[in-house]
Amino acid sequence: MLLLAQISDLHLDGSERATERANRVMNHLRALPTPVDAVLVTGDIADHGTPAEYEEAARILSAPFPVLTCPGNHDIRSPYRTALLGEPASDAPVNQLHHIAGTAILMCDSTIPGQDDGLLSAETLSWLTTTLDGLPQGTPALIAFHQPPVDLHHPLPDASRLGQPEDLAALLAAYPQIAAVITGHAHTAAASSFAGRPLLVGPAVTWTLRLPWEGDHPADREQPPGLAFHILDDDLRLTTHYRVVL
Repeated sequence: MLLLAQISDLHLDGSERATERANRVMNHLRALPTPVDAVLVTGDIADHGTPAEYEEAARILSAPFPVLTCPGNHDIRSPYRTALLGEPASDAPVNQLHHIAGTAILMCDSTIPGQDDGLLSAETLSWLTTTLDGLPQGTPALIAFHQPPVDLHHPLPDASRLGQPEDLAALLAAYPQIAAVITGHAHTAAASSFAGRPLLVGPAVTWTLRLPWEGDHPADREQPPGLAFHILDDDLRLTTHYRVVL
């Protein structure tokens, strides 16, 4: 069994509010009686993509368990890569493979620099294919990136979802060992499906999306930060629990 926590959309901007909310969630995770196997952070870690924001993120995200990240549309690759990954500055897509408790977790870069919508670029799709082909036979896999590939029935996230989702659908059809797709970006906890696989959307740390039937103003800044727990069992069934951190 694999136990993962997911947080998303911290939007660290140097403000006391953003720092406090991110610290609150990470302190909650560090204090769990049973530690998670890893935490997934699905993008928009920084709000402006400055080195100082990523330096703060590195401090906040430090934990006794693995913390796996991927960028979102507010992130900027070079300072992200330098401060969070300890790698040389580069504008190339940030794609990383992690092996956690017998599961391959592929943290992918679905960002288009300077745009809010997403795309799995040819470089990222090639990396995904090569990486999945190189896994030992029978290894379960999860794919995580920022922008969801389906409409979530709110005009704000639906205007900047993942483009060319047929590329992802073809990848999923070719690799049945991919148990689920995990994303962020929408600022709302959501569960759907895509190409026959579960699609789990993590809630945001910074603010919660108010859905059209809940009111006219999309950003509910009073809701507490959210997180998700994903449990992958030996039958490749993924169960998700959503929580808020008071």
